[in-house]
Amino acid sequence: MDEAIIEFEQKLGVKPIFGGYHKTFGSKNALINLDNMMYLELLAADETNLEVPRPRWMGIDLLTKNQITRWALKSNTLEADLAILKHHQHPMNTIKEGSRITANGLQLQWQLICPLPEPEVELAPFLIDWSTTEKHPSELLPNMNCKLLKLSGMHPNPEKFKPIFKDLECEMFISKAPTTSIKMLLECPKGIVEI
Repeated sequence: MDEAIIEFEQKLGVKPIFGGYHKTFGSKNALINLDNMMYLELLAADETNLEVPRPRWMGIDLLTKNQITRWALKSNTLEADLAILKHHQHPMNTIKEGSRITANGLQLQWQLICPLPEPEVELAPFLIDWSTTEKHPSELLPNMNCKLLKLSGMHPNPEKFKPIFKDLECEMFISKAPTTSIKMLLECPKGIVEI
């Protein structure tokens, strides 16, 4: 995690802020505020947590390099969104509760359609409901002068995601490529940067 924080600080011109530990998922995070109730989450395995079996969520045990592996949508209708994913035979099929204690001692709580431990990169979004917590994580972060300009993906068969995106009422441009990846175009203190 320390290396990723340094790498992102050098690339973006802003230092990610350590967020805390997800005890039930075996991970830890650092965050970059993207404004407009959005944030970029750097996620890593919490090697001190031996209680969570492997493979752990979000592909963290499959990572071969620092890269974007997941993206999320805010939701207040998790059951309906889960039905959409099941309709499209997507393997994400469980709603779980999560929490973490922030660096200043505030407890964040949420429910989410739980991201899977594989594949390494997943283009279908997972969905998260923040209605049980007092503050959205982005509200706890200072203004970091970063803004999301574009989110896009690459996949050998981009057409398979269009029906899911349509039914979830979200947009993400996916181009055809031999390997799966997610890219972000950010406006940040270092200018316009793609990660």
